[in-house]
Amino acid sequence: MNSRVITTARRKIEFGHRTLVMGIINVTPDSFYDGGAYKSTDDAICQAMRMVDDGADMIDIGGESTRPGSLPVPIDFELDRVIPVIEGLACKVDVPISVDTTKAEVARQAILSGAEIVNDISAMNFDPLMAKTVARAKAAVVLMHMRGTPRDMQTGDLRYHDIIAEITSFFQERIIAAKTEGIADDQIILDIGLGFGKTREDNLKLLKNLAAFKSLSRPILTGVSRKSFTMSFHREPAAERFEGTAAA
Repeated sequence: MNSRVITTARRKIEFGHRTLVMGIINVTPDSFYDGGAYKSTDDAICQAMRMVDDGADMIDIGGESTRPGSLPVPIDFELDRVIPVIEGLACKVDVPISVDTTKAEVARQAILSGAEIVNDISAMNFDPLMAKTVARAKAAVVLMHMRGTPRDMQTGDLRYHDIIAEITSFFQERIIAAKTEGIADDQIILDIGLGFGKTREDNLKLLKNLAAFKSLSRPILTGVSRKSFTMSFHREPAAERFEGTAAA
C-alpha cells in the first residue's frame, strides 16, 4: 500500500498503512448530530479524550455548523466556542488537533492554542487570508470540495456531467493555489465533500470510486458519519445511523 506523510509544525503523520480515524467535536448548538451535546468546555474536552482512548487518531473541533441550510456565525462566537476546547485538550492528548473553520483569524488563534491542521470546507476560498495564515504557521490543511455554501449547497444545481472529473479538476486548481501561497505538498489533505452539494447517488458513487483520486497523490479524508446518505429505506434519525456509517 502506498503511504503518504503529512507534515505539521509539530509532527509527521503517516497515512496509508491503515485507515486513520478522526473524532469530531462540534461545539455548536445546531450541528445535525451532536449540536448542543456539550454543555461546557469541560464536557467537550472529556468527550474528545474518550475518543482518543477509544482509538481516534486525531480530533477535529468545530464551532460553526455546516449542516445543509446553516448560516455563518460571528467570528467572536466561533472563537469563544473552539479556543477554550483546543487549549484545554492540547495539553491532555498527544494526537493532532484539527480546527474546522473557514475563517483565517479563527485558524490563526486555534493554531496558537494547539491545533495543527486547518479543516476548511471552502478549500480556502471563503477567506482570502486563509492560505497565507496556514502557510505562515506551517500547518496542514484539508481542502474540501463543495458547491455553494452550507446554506444553499443542497438546494442549488446538483447536476454533474462527470463528478469524478469535476472534483479532480477542482482539487488540482486548489492544490496549485495552495502551493502558490507557500503551502507544501506534504501539508495538503483532500476531502471529497460527501453530503456537500451532492445527491445520495453522487455520494455513493464517490465512495465506490475513491481510488480515482489516488492520481492526486494526497491523503483523502471522507466524512461519512451519520450523514443522510447512510440512511436505510426506514429513514432513521442521525443517532440511529450506525450500520450505514459503518458500511460507508
